[in-house]
Amino acid sequence: MALRELPSRTLTALCRDARPAVRATQPLCRRNASSDAAQEVESASSFEAPPLAEELVKDYDPMARSRLRRRGKKELPPSRYQYRSPKYYRGPLHPHQPPPASDPSSRLFQPGPFTLPRLEQTYQSTIASDILALTYQHYPPGYRAPKTEQRLREWTGDSPYYKGRPLRGPRGKGEVLRLLNAPRTFRNIPKITKVVVHSMVPEAQESSAVLHVAGMTLQAISNVRVVPHKARHNVVGWNLREGRYVSVTSTLEREDADHFLAKLIDVVLPKIKEWKGVPGSSGDGHGNMTFGLTPDQLALFPEIEVNYDAYPPKMIPGCHITICTDATSNKDARLLLQAIGIPFYGKLND
Repeated sequence: MALRELPSRTLTALCRDARPAVRATQPLCRRNASSDAAQEVESASSFEAPPLAEELVKDYDPMARSRLRRRGKKELPPSRYQYRSPKYYRGPLHPHQPPPASDPSSRLFQPGPFTLPRLEQTYQSTIASDILALTYQHYPPGYRAPKTEQRLREWTGDSPYYKGRPLRGPRGKGEVLRLLNAPRTFRNIPKITKVVVHSMVPEAQESSAVLHVAGMTLQAISNVRVVPHKARHNVVGWNLREGRYVSVTSTLEREDADHFLAKLIDVVLPKIKEWKGVPGSSGDGHGNMTFGLTPDQLALFPEIEVNYDAYPPKMIPGCHITICTDATSNKDARLLLQAIGIPFYGKLND
């Protein structure tokens, strides 16, 4: 019996010893990419393609091609630059919808921001989290908000003219319906949307030089082109005549607004002697704060202070600065402006 099992045991031992040798010889028989296949790929490389003829290189002139196309009034190839987003938004059911503002083909597309100003960095790293912690209200699971009464009054009576009428406002002249405050989350933290710098110069009706100086001043401190405005009506008390230029306005957004506020808070306001701050009564109840600067205070901006001789001293105007935020109350807007360094004094108007 043992002699019968001997050949099978010998064969098993030989196979066990031969396995490592077979595995070692397998890579030698295998065809890798670094062998003949790699040589075939390299031979077909674009670097080995023959160079273009000198005549084609000399005749290539894209500017001349575009010039000839414009002379013949030929449009560009249909595969390039043919899409133009619709100028007006005609509703969600219209077949042509404008692309989002982040799309480069959108009319509202603005490249950037390429660098974040220091004020924006401080807002994202510190101010936003602090405001969220100060204004956050926690509602535990199962909380039910109390029912609020109807803020508008309904029409009472059997008259058929009352049907379909909008609800009436509250009684009295002093009571005003304020915006409702939504629960504070990380999605609705107040932030600055834009800054509007406005200067009223009624003397420009007599001399256009006053309007030019005001425009140059605002444009220098804001880095934004100003927009002149005409008087809409005749106002005898303010000596305004209809159709005459009387003011200039500069609207700052994004990086321009951040740079302007940082310059205003860190450079200009500390130079003003005996400046108490912004009156606490400022604010329109919808998150916008306004305060003013006199001509002497406006001249403290570094752009004007460096080239002060270039501006006639008696023509430098004052201005009103309106900081627009997306807050829904004066309290939240004031908390945001205090966080960036603008003080308030007096009775607060919430």
